[in-house]
Amino acid sequence: MTTANRLLSGVPVLLRSRITRRHLGLCPPLAPLVRSPRQLTLAAVAALLVCAIAASRGIGGELQVVTDFEGSSAKVEAIDQQQRLLRVVPTPHTDRGWRCWWYFKLVGVTPNETITLDVGEAPWATPDRAAYSLDGRNWQQTAAGKREGKRIVYQQKIDAAEVWFAWGPPFLPSDAAALCKQAAERCRFVQQFQLCRSREGRPTPALRICPPESDRPARYGVVVVARQHAWESGSSWVCRGLIEWLISEQPEAVALRKQAEIVVVPLMDVDNAAVGAGGKEQKPHDHNRDWTEQPYFPAVEAVQKIVRQMDSAGRLDLYIDLHNPAANDPTFFFVTPRNLLGDIGQRNLERFVAAARAEIAGPLPLSEKTRESGPGYDKRWQAISKNWVSQNTQGHVVALTLETAWNTPHSTTEGYLTVGRQLGKAIHRYLRDDPRQR
Repeated sequence: MTTANRLLSGVPVLLRSRITRRHLGLCPPLAPLVRSPRQLTLAAVAALLVCAIAASRGIGGELQVVTDFEGSSAKVEAIDQQQRLLRVVPTPHTDRGWRCWWYFKLVGVTPNETITLDVGEAPWATPDRAAYSLDGRNWQQTAAGKREGKRIVYQQKIDAAEVWFAWGPPFLPSDAAALCKQAAERCRFVQQFQLCRSREGRPTPALRICPPESDRPARYGVVVVARQHAWESGSSWVCRGLIEWLISEQPEAVALRKQAEIVVVPLMDVDNAAVGAGGKEQKPHDHNRDWTEQPYFPAVEAVQKIVRQMDSAGRLDLYIDLHNPAANDPTFFFVTPRNLLGDIGQRNLERFVAAARAEIAGPLPLSEKTRESGPGYDKRWQAISKNWVSQNTQGHVVALTLETAWNTPHSTTEGYLTVGRQLGKAIHRYLRDDPRQR
């Protein structure tokens, strides 16, 4: 039975002949159909009856997937209007990395109805819980999905006429720009700047936090980057939590601002984030395999320049690269192979990891174990950012990658923001003792 027939089945026979597909909202009007006051009255009553019956039966409008906005990604395989079910996969982007990120708007929802969302393929595109939003800004998790082979099926009651679904809470280039702008407006210690323009011409927002020139010069230096892999949106939320903490009036944040210059890039791969591509293992390689003497990506070259300048001035102490790991991994650090570090480098690495463990205690606690990414990890291991930094800066500098778990009930915007705040406290704790002292 069609949607129209299901709706008409509850309307009195006398009125059925007065109801057109236009009144049911199933197609646009083809010609004026109301020609007299009596017809107008009958049509209005009929339309009201149809709406009342539809609402009482939970029958919604026509479900439609919208992907005409920044960062969106969804290839629709099927929509079952009667079952209120849709099947999607991420939009394919040739040579732009893993096909794992999906993000779309669904319209035609009847408030309080349950939407069934079937997504493929495992493992990267199928989190245990998807993200959804009723306003496109505030994100929460769906109920846990049910796995069926390489796919997962989510069912979520939606109390709105439209809803946004995503692999995880999106963080877009426009969000990065707004974050940097707002931070500069809120705190006199913050300078926003454009790190570079991407290969496709997009601005890459960044900020610098340091004491004003009238105050004493910064003693320590920290560089933090996020999202070298575009699909890892949680890392940008961690970065946001860090920035918001750094500009806060928390005593540790105030103290850190007075003694350190901190450069932060919330989103490195702006091109893939803008078009909804995964970015990981893109051609010819991704951002975190580009740290060489001739980088392919302008953002990598620009951060390398900052690292070199700070190190040459004797003001670099810490480099942190923010990521999300594999589906079943906890929160942990990737570190440079210890045999490549001198005594002071190994000592400082252990000191910072200990400080981070003390602060990043939950709800996404830092694992007790670190992992090395050396020759056995990847053939381009020397072009990984933290390894490049370790090999091209003074021996006391600590460089590592923080991988924040994304496939847990706590992998939410608030969970990520909390890790960012905790990371800020770990940086402050670490720099209470001079890392350059031998």
